[in-house]
Amino acid sequence: MNDTFVTVVGNVVDSPRRVSLDNGAVTNFRMASTARRYDSARQEFVDAGTLWVDVECWNGLSSNVSGSVSKGDPVIVQGALTTHSWETENGRRSTPRIRAFAVGPNMARGMAVFKRDKSGRAGEPADATASGPLSPTVGDGAQDEFPSSAEELRAGRDYVGDDETLHEVNPADLSAEPAHV
Repeated sequence: MNDTFVTVVGNVVDSPRRVSLDNGAVTNFRMASTARRYDSARQEFVDAGTLWVDVECWNGLSSNVSGSVSKGDPVIVQGALTTHSWETENGRRSTPRIRAFAVGPNMARGMAVFKRDKSGRAGEPADATASGPLSPTVGDGAQDEFPSSAEELRAGRDYVGDDETLHEVNPADLSAEPAHV
C-alpha cells in the first residue's frame, strides 16, 4: 500500500492534547492552511480556500509537540495523509488527518529557540544538564561558544575530516550554466 506524503504550512487552531495509551503517547491538534493568490482585478492578494486538517503525533514527537506547540503558532507539518471516518446519526462523516513525522515552527513568521532532545541520540547523555563544551546551560552566556580543538569535538556530531576533503574553489573552474528557455 502506498502512503500519500504531504507537507502542510498553516496555523495551529486549538491547543494540542496529549494522551498516554497502552501502545504509546499521542498528541493531537487541528491546523488550518489558507491559500493566498493575487487578484489582478483588485490589485491585491486575497485568501482562497482553507484546508482544515487534524494532526496526530506519536511517541517522541508527541512529547516534543505537546511541550512546544500552542494554539495560534505558525507550523509546518510533514507526514502521511489519511482520512478518518466515523458513523453518526446523520450518516457517515470523514475528515483529513496527517500522521506527522515532523512538526516545526514556520520561521518565515517568527523566530524559535531550539532545544535538542538528547534522549534518543546514541553516544550522548540523556541528561539535559550534561556538562561539556557543546552543552551550555541556559543563562550561562555560553551559547556562542564552539570547540577550539579536535579533542573537544564529539564523534558523530561534529565534522572531522582530513585536509583533502575541503579545498579552495577556483573561479576559473566554474562555468556558467546555460539559461533554460
